[in-house]
Amino acid sequence: MCTALVVGNMIGSGVFLLPASLAPFGGVSMIGWLLTAAGAICLALVFARLAAILPKEGGPYAYIHEAFGGFAGFWIAWGYWIALWAGNAALAVAATSYMQVFFPVLGHDNLLAGVFAISLIWIVTWINSRGARSSGLVAVTTTLLKLLPLAAVTFIGFFHMQPDNIVFNPHDKPLLSSVSATMALTLWAFLGLESASVPAGDVIAPEKTIPRATVLGTLIATVLYILSTVVLMGLMPPAMLAASQAPFADAAKLMWGDWGYYLVGFGAIVSCFGALNGWSLMQAHVPAAAAHDGLFPRRFAQMNRQGVPIFGLVLSSGLVTVLMAMKYAGGDGGVKIFEFIILLATATTLLPYAFCSMALLAIMLMRPQQFQRKDYLAPLCFAGVGFAYSVWALYGSGADIVMWGMILLLLGLPVYVWQVKERYADPS
Repeated sequence: MCTALVVGNMIGSGVFLLPASLAPFGGVSMIGWLLTAAGAICLALVFARLAAILPKEGGPYAYIHEAFGGFAGFWIAWGYWIALWAGNAALAVAATSYMQVFFPVLGHDNLLAGVFAISLIWIVTWINSRGARSSGLVAVTTTLLKLLPLAAVTFIGFFHMQPDNIVFNPHDKPLLSSVSATMALTLWAFLGLESASVPAGDVIAPEKTIPRATVLGTLIATVLYILSTVVLMGLMPPAMLAASQAPFADAAKLMWGDWGYYLVGFGAIVSCFGALNGWSLMQAHVPAAAAHDGLFPRRFAQMNRQGVPIFGLVLSSGLVTVLMAMKYAGGDGGVKIFEFIILLATATTLLPYAFCSMALLAIMLMRPQQFQRKDYLAPLCFAGVGFAYSVWALYGSGADIVMWGMILLLLGLPVYVWQVKERYADPS
């Protein structure tokens, strides 16, 4: 279930469109994929080692709180929580868009599309409210269902490839700038690799299960990403692939006809739903972990009979609903606001990666009795690479997004001050 959570959260809606975005770069994109994959695998090793040392609920928040103290923990939990529920809005919109394959009316009726998207949010909220096992079973089922069409197109498509379609640098662009551009495109595909560490309180033997699931899930997604990109480039000429609105569906149609197109369209919907389920689980557990430490309002730690932090789950879904209403009822202005918030949320999820890379080294240095000098060599290597990768990714987000991300974090300061007041007013 933990592995399915990692794979399901990483493989959301983006993978179904990414090959078309990479098509203009041709074979150069493979260099970008490999460099980005190396950074992501190093981050996966960081989270694996952190989960083994400190198997606590909250994932990135718990590690940063342990290493850098209460304020840093709050700061990251605040930004990460907002990024989680705002990102869920993007997944609901993507699922609604893919549903147009079967119900074209959703592309023309904003009200109907909004009702459908909001319904998805509350369906996954209900699933997660029934406990970790319920959301875990959905994660396993949807991950298998989404991997089947992707794997079928990838592995069967290998035998239909036309090697002449694959050109190393079709537009003769400068190599360095092309590699940087493909890295910027591919890095978003790896968000979510930390997912297994968040619900640690509900995991059996978390010190063993979470590290294995994190590394295995990241490797599965990496292999599928790279192989599928190569195969689709071999199946379609560069210009055709670059113009495709649904590259996997178009590839399936080339091989199998209309039924293949609809099969992959269904897989895309399941993919979005599965990722939405996994990220909804996280939007409840991150603030709950902070509330247990007295850094978020106590109500976020409130559990229902199934042991689910229900207040945080319902509040987060309510905020997603507001964002959905803004998107579907706000006209062009509402859409622009929505897109900006999603871009900001995506950049904000990268901050915990940089912090956690250094948190691993800090926690090890804080426990000198547990580690010998030789134990630091490997963590120093992959934590250093993970930190550099995270900083580069934030730089690639653009100056405006980084500035607004800082403002978003600063808006959490009054909440932190309020929690300080509460702790001193009631030391218990």
